[in-house]
Amino acid sequence: MTAVPRAVDARDCAGWLWDAVVAGDEHRATEVVLAAVADGLDTEAVLLDVIGAVQRRVGAEWAANRLTVAQEHAATAINDRVIAALTASSTAPGPRRGRITVACVDGEWHALPARLLAEVLKLRGFHVDYLGAQVPVPHLITHLHSTGPDAVALSGSLATRLPTAHATITACQATGVPVLVGGGAFGADGRYARLLGADFWAPDARTAGDRLAGGPLPRPRGGHQPIDDLPHLNDQEYTMVSRTRGQLVKAAYTGLEARFPVMGRYTEQQREHTAEDLAHIVDFLAAALYTDDDELFTGFLRWTSGVLDARGVPSRFLPPALTLLGAELRDFPRATRILRRAHDQSTRAPGPAERPEHEPGPAA
Repeated sequence: MTAVPRAVDARDCAGWLWDAVVAGDEHRATEVVLAAVADGLDTEAVLLDVIGAVQRRVGAEWAANRLTVAQEHAATAINDRVIAALTASSTAPGPRRGRITVACVDGEWHALPARLLAEVLKLRGFHVDYLGAQVPVPHLITHLHSTGPDAVALSGSLATRLPTAHATITACQATGVPVLVGGGAFGADGRYARLLGADFWAPDARTAGDRLAGGPLPRPRGGHQPIDDLPHLNDQEYTMVSRTRGQLVKAAYTGLEARFPVMGRYTEQQREHTAEDLAHIVDFLAAALYTDDDELFTGFLRWTSGVLDARGVPSRFLPPALTLLGAELRDFPRATRILRRAHDQSTRAPGPAERPEHEPGPAA
């Protein structure tokens, strides 16, 4: 067995952990992080600067088509088990700073960022209830009533779940529990956290831990409904696009078949993938309508184009798909504006691929 290199530099450790997870070597990955702690790197730094850094790289490499979906899943699973091994070997202080519930937005399956936050908070002396991925709102609220935490830390990576996040934030606040949010779904600058009325936004786990350690979040004021925060929802465009999602996907697919005869020779798998891509486009359009933020949609399309290009898949279907959706939604002014802007950007000469904060790849 090759000896684990000895060092306390987080970047070196992240490099060794990367080699191990890409090779699918869980044993060596565990050795790397345990050796880092033994050599003097504190556990929080290993969680965030080693494991977290590697997980972010996993997402970037998948997007660039240098990791397969299977490799990405395997690497994420190894990182999750490495966290368990690391925290099992660490001596955390007994709870002394209050109780925090950590959960993912319902429909959010990227749980590793929330797991990292939960472990950081435990290291800082909090009693943490970690509920994991895809927590339905009613179950979360029941948990809050039975445990009475000082705050909820809500994690979200997918911008398409922002409407659900909004309902979750409001429901938690109605119980008198303040909500801290984090993750790519809420924007790199926290714009959607503010829009949806969260009590605090943290760009990373350290900031979240610092804020919670600095004292309790103010108890929220009750008595308002989500629609009060977003008066633009009165036009019902978000509701109509969400409700007709299946029809919009079908209409766009049929229109693309007429424009691109080659689609008639697609395999069943190719048809499914194309329909999924169109469904993602409609979902992000709905999220952009909910937030009234064109950039949420156009940023997603830039990222999608980059992912397709990395896989050698022509992205030329994107502008016609936007045109077809625009025809279906011609009576909806905000949707028309968003689609027109996205179409104009997609037909320009492409620049370097961008990875927006709300894209659906794995990130820590």
